[in-house]
Amino acid sequence: MVADVPVGAFLSGGIDSSLIVALMQRSSQRPVKTFSIGFAEGAFNEAVYAKEVAQHLGTDHTELYLSPQDAIDALPRMASMYDEPFADSSQIPTFLVSQLARQQVTVSLSGDGGDELFGGYSRYLDGERIWNRIAPIPRGLRQTSARMLTQLSAAQWNKGIAPVQSFLPAGLKQPTPGDRLHRIADVVGVADGPALYLDLMSHFKQPASLVPNAQEPQDLFRDRSQWARGADFSQHMMYMDTLTYLPDDILVKVDRAGMAVSLEGRIPLLDHRLVELAWRLPMQYKIRNGETKWILRQVLDRHVPRQMFDRPKQGFAIPIEQWLKGPLKEWAGDLLNVDRIRREGFLDADRIGQRWEDYLGDRHNCAYALWDVLMFQAWLAEV
Repeated sequence: MVADVPVGAFLSGGIDSSLIVALMQRSSQRPVKTFSIGFAEGAFNEAVYAKEVAQHLGTDHTELYLSPQDAIDALPRMASMYDEPFADSSQIPTFLVSQLARQQVTVSLSGDGGDELFGGYSRYLDGERIWNRIAPIPRGLRQTSARMLTQLSAAQWNKGIAPVQSFLPAGLKQPTPGDRLHRIADVVGVADGPALYLDLMSHFKQPASLVPNAQEPQDLFRDRSQWARGADFSQHMMYMDTLTYLPDDILVKVDRAGMAVSLEGRIPLLDHRLVELAWRLPMQYKIRNGETKWILRQVLDRHVPRQMFDRPKQGFAIPIEQWLKGPLKEWAGDLLNVDRIRREGFLDADRIGQRWEDYLGDRHNCAYALWDVLMFQAWLAEV
């Protein structure tokens, strides 16, 4: 908070940002300026929680509700702003909340790093739970089952299951059951825990197949000599996220969005002393009885009533699944045009075109994989 310019903070209403703001407000003689972004789509809207926390702490709070048009207006800036094919869909609200904050402050603090250091992502719970269930099953049997489930395409499964969908209980109905079965096949066929982690993190299971004459490089995900020794499965996931997802996605996203509007971002949870402390802590202080970020919750409890932050993690992405079929459909369709992609020569036009058609026809839920391609295409159009 030491600065000779106005300082504020991003506030989502989640554990990490709420904790940062609570400690800022405790140390400040005046209301801390806080900023949040909201969406009309309730499943993506954390602004209501941020507002509750802000009111409880007494901050000077500003919020902005985004419309699809706001995203459309921001899209042309993404390629030049990130200077590479950057495909985290939360890049748009991150840029817009940075723009909002810059109207009042020059420095903004964020809660980034809390998930990686203190076990906050749901995959840390789900991944270990899934692996503990499937690991006792012989690998050969699991792989045979996976091959059987993928004998039919997701679209063929959808068509075959459709006649019986109306007879199923509401809790068992799936809009795209073929996707669900293929997802199960991906999971049960993995060789070990680290392979399961890579599967959970991947939008494309065989990304090299999208790029003619390509193969994936030997990277940290596959080079076991670079892995942490003695780590259990949850620790392995946190270690990998700390070395890959955090610096290559989260920090790139926040830093470049801020710099695009001349806003300096500061990240207290990544102070090297706190990072060192976090990695010395036993796992029971991070994940306990199915509760993530246990120790951060204990500290936040001192400042904010638990009911204000004790809820499932939502993330910070745009409602991409709805918007790609609605207000962003024309923009996406132009970039995913088969003739255009074939003419450019970088990607497999037929495979991507089929994905787009399956998505529009509700045969395959692949919005985030398509967003990866769209961001490459948008970047390519700018270079």
